Amino acid sequence: MSSFIRGTLVLMIAVFMTKLLGFVYRIQFMRVAGEEAVGIYMTAFPAFIFFLSLVQLGVPIAIAKVIAELKAKGETTRFSQVMRTSTMITICTALVFIPLSILFIPYLSESLLGNAASATALYVGVGIVPIAAIGGMIRGYFQGIARLEETAWSQIIEQFVRILLITWMLPYFLVDGNAALNAAIAMIITLLAEVASVFYLWMKYRKHKKTSRVSKNKDGHYPLGPLLSVALPSSGSRLFGTFTWFLEPIIFLRALAVSGITAAAATSLYGIISGVLIPLLLFPSFISYALSVVLVPAVSGASAAGNISKLQERIHLSLRLSALTGAFAAAVFFIHGEEMAKALFHIKEGASYMVILAPIFFFYYIQSPLFSILQATNEAKAAMMNSVYGGIAKLVVMFALASQPGLQETGAILAIGFGVLITSFLHVATLRKNKKTNTGFTMFALPYASFIMTAIMRPLFFPTGNYGLWLDCGITVLFLTVVLFFTGQLQRGDLRHLKKIFARYK
Repeated sequence: MSSFIRGTLVLMIAVFMTKLLGFVYRIQFMRVAGEEAVGIYMTAFPAFIFFLSLVQLGVPIAIAKVIAELKAKGETTRFSQVMRTSTMITICTALVFIPLSILFIPYLSESLLGNAASATALYVGVGIVPIAAIGGMIRGYFQGIARLEETAWSQIIEQFVRILLITWMLPYFLVDGNAALNAAIAMIITLLAEVASVFYLWMKYRKHKKTSRVSKNKDGHYPLGPLLSVALPSSGSRLFGTFTWFLEPIIFLRALAVSGITAAAATSLYGIISGVLIPLLLFPSFISYALSVVLVPAVSGASAAGNISKLQERIHLSLRLSALTGAFAAAVFFIHGEEMAKALFHIKEGASYMVILAPIFFFYYIQSPLFSILQATNEAKAAMMNSVYGGIAKLVVMFALASQPGLQETGAILAIGFGVLITSFLHVATLRKNKKTNTGFTMFALPYASFIMTAIMRPLFFPTGNYGLWLDCGITVLFLTVVLFFTGQLQRGDLRHLKKIFARYK
């Protein structure tokens, strides 16, 4: 259990730093470039992620799982074969999908997004794809051998470079009144930051190969079957998830156009929702993200070794931590989210939607660990279908509600939350069928009830607005902590356990 906890703690700290730096980047981007440029960038970014998913084809997750299983069996000399086969797959997919992506961009920008000027940002995004695909493979390798420091530092380097460039480069090249060009420059900044991150990963990978047994096996390829059996189902889920994200700005803009909102206003609104509100809601998700990354190799290793008690221990700990994180995030953002968005990003509209999204996004915090657990327990196909159902539900409800003149962007917000709920509930239901994991819905009921109690009682006992924003947030966190202790979700033994963990790694 010690390596699992250590890896999780290291990655949590690193992802927290990454999230914090990314948060600074978004604040700076919004203030420097303006809402319209952010909106164009955010409508182009899902297309870049979709193109990347086509090229990666789930290979990074397959690398992590296969290498973790080989490590558990002591077959470390086959790591090079895994990387060689994975590289071959990625080169083939890149040769097919990158040219197709380039040919598709004019139609995407002019007809689907309704903004031909966004094509420049999209072309730059395609240029990032091969670099990001290389980085994804190396990250999968380090995750498989449970060395997460490299992944963590690469993310910190990426965000640090982005902040430096957005602060010093973007203002120098900024063109007043040309939001599309400013968005393209921001995408170039993303490219340069990705280059810095992947270069660091590549240097660490080469160093590790020279100092380990991995480099001894230089011949042969790992069989395609075991890799593709993990890569294809996980890529199906990721592809559909990124495809629905790719369709999201298209449907959002189309639906709002039907309801009577102009394209420029709708683009700015989408930039606020996807570039401000959702990143703010997901800021504390560094805990669930770290758990989801660590869970695939950790649970795969325990399952391969036939250690059911360790498998259950790791699953229960990760889901419990994710649920508690979701409770704290939901409470703080439900009570203080609107004020926080206005104070940090200086936005004038849209901040009030935090009240709608905060209670729903509790379930987003448990979604990533659940997905990783399903993959690690050979339920990747079920996880993929759950994501498919949630994605379809989100898009259908979004067009149906956002196109109504009386709902408009409120309907889009409700649709985003609906998709989160469907996917999360289906993940829980699927995991519940696996008797080995010994999990169910009751694990999340009391943390969510604690959030509801805090949302109702905290303003009654301590009215908000009297202490300043950040002190108010601290009071809410303290109030929820007390409620969690009374409901038995936090115990004194947890504090002693954490003390032992940190003492072990001093």
